Amino acid sequence: MNHSFGFLLLSTAVLGVGAPRLDDAALRSILHQRLDGDRTGACFAAAVIDQTVTRAVVCANAKQARTIDTGTAFEIGSVSKTMTAALAAGLIAEGKLALDDPLSKHVPEGTKVPGFDGQPIRIRHLMTHTSGLPALPSKLVMTDLEDPYAALTDKQLYGSLGDVALTAAPGSTFSYSNFAVMLLSDIVARRSGKPFDRLIAEQLFIPLEMRNSFVGKAPKPTRVAVGHLQTGAKTSAWNFPPNYAGVGGVRASLDDMVHYVEAQLGKRHSVLDAAIAATQEQLADVQGSRVAMNWMLMDSATGTVHAHEGGTGGFSSLVAFDRKKGRGVVILSDTALTAVGGLGRLGMHLLDGSIPLESPRRAVAADADLLAGLIGDFVLEGGMKVKLSRERGALVIQAEGQQANTMGFDSAGDFYPLQFDALLRPKRLSDGTYSFTWFQSGAAMAARRTESVASPKAKKLLALSDEQRAAYPGDYPLMPDFVLAVMVDAGKLFVQGTGQSRIEVEPVDKDVFVAESVGAEIVFERDDAGKVIALVLHQGGQKLRGVRQ
Repeated sequence: MNHSFGFLLLSTAVLGVGAPRLDDAALRSILHQRLDGDRTGACFAAAVIDQTVTRAVVCANAKQARTIDTGTAFEIGSVSKTMTAALAAGLIAEGKLALDDPLSKHVPEGTKVPGFDGQPIRIRHLMTHTSGLPALPSKLVMTDLEDPYAALTDKQLYGSLGDVALTAAPGSTFSYSNFAVMLLSDIVARRSGKPFDRLIAEQLFIPLEMRNSFVGKAPKPTRVAVGHLQTGAKTSAWNFPPNYAGVGGVRASLDDMVHYVEAQLGKRHSVLDAAIAATQEQLADVQGSRVAMNWMLMDSATGTVHAHEGGTGGFSSLVAFDRKKGRGVVILSDTALTAVGGLGRLGMHLLDGSIPLESPRRAVAADADLLAGLIGDFVLEGGMKVKLSRERGALVIQAEGQQANTMGFDSAGDFYPLQFDALLRPKRLSDGTYSFTWFQSGAAMAARRTESVASPKAKKLLALSDEQRAAYPGDYPLMPDFVLAVMVDAGKLFVQGTGQSRIEVEPVDKDVFVAESVGAEIVFERDDAGKVIALVLHQGGQKLRGVRQ
């Protein structure tokens, strides 16, 4: 149930105004450019809502296309949270709930609720991820990792509040919390006097004519998509106790989500108009994160983009819209793509055509030096020990006490197990050695090498001459309104993104620099005469190229 919407970790660029009108064929062509040959085998159902509505369904492998269409219901994951916000806004208008109500007012009697120096968690904090609550309830017992929330009980959910010790005042920090929205979902249901599945059907799906949307059991004759792992294997659907489903349990078709975005844009009117308008108002601006009622906010040339991504065990989703521009985007995928960056970059391209389109992640051979640099013993956050080795030109990972697993490598620079769903993202360190981050089951775990590894080549290059450093400074546009400036100061090289603080980068190889603090690697390109002409930023499994101005 992810939320991430970052298409550049060094910065969130300002969206421009270039948004070409599309017809169905043009949208289909864009999806093919992004997806054809992608090693995940994913299928996308996408729509762009503008003066007209365009729709397309595309699969990475046309020969193995799955039976989905614009009326097929997908798990939309955390996009459900924005619907829960609309239901909460309705209760607020009725006087049954208030943004400034303390959480303690709406929990079962006897529940221990944390606070900080007398400052309580309030309803507004639950829907802006500023409550200080952890990502998940501490007492959650995942009896089935393929369906992790199905067995969650009220006792576990509310009992977990007693395990929380807040380290800052509610409202002062941003930390995405599914736990918080599970509480909100249950409170909304209880305050309405109806189970959440019935409430959302009556007060949102019916008014917006979302006929193939549901929580729980699919109504006949709705067709339901099957979810997939990145390996292409089918996986279990995610189920939620009805009152917690507002955190990520909605299933909806592309056609239905078009209706939902039309309502957000003011193009489809209903009794929900006032509630939807209320959900779009900014409630928090904390640590660089601007949030409305469960909508993440970004600047655009015309105003503000509202967005939310979703991810479950076998699905990914995205909704984004610019109300002033009158343009919105929906993308639904039958494959879990959270670990490989989700759908944010594609969504931004569809909102603004000047945002670069990602390339498919195709299976390629890993560089021999990269393989050599990763071999060794590591320990993951949490204490699991793993060994990386090389066999027949491929990286092999083996967790302590488990069997070895061969890994593939893709064109975005990530390794992935061939036998199960996970991701290994290499990270070049400032001393020239490699570490990595391991992504699995929604968690990201940094690895720490357990033995010392020398890197004489990299250490030798740490001392650049003034003449060598002078080859790199300049401005390198990476995206509309976002330039990465490279500069020299006091004998060191720095980069600075538009509107950001500058960051020192350190040399680890010829024309290769790293900013270890943000997990970025920069590779400079030269022409035949040896002049630096461009750079490529590698960050978070994405690559962005900028030609020197």
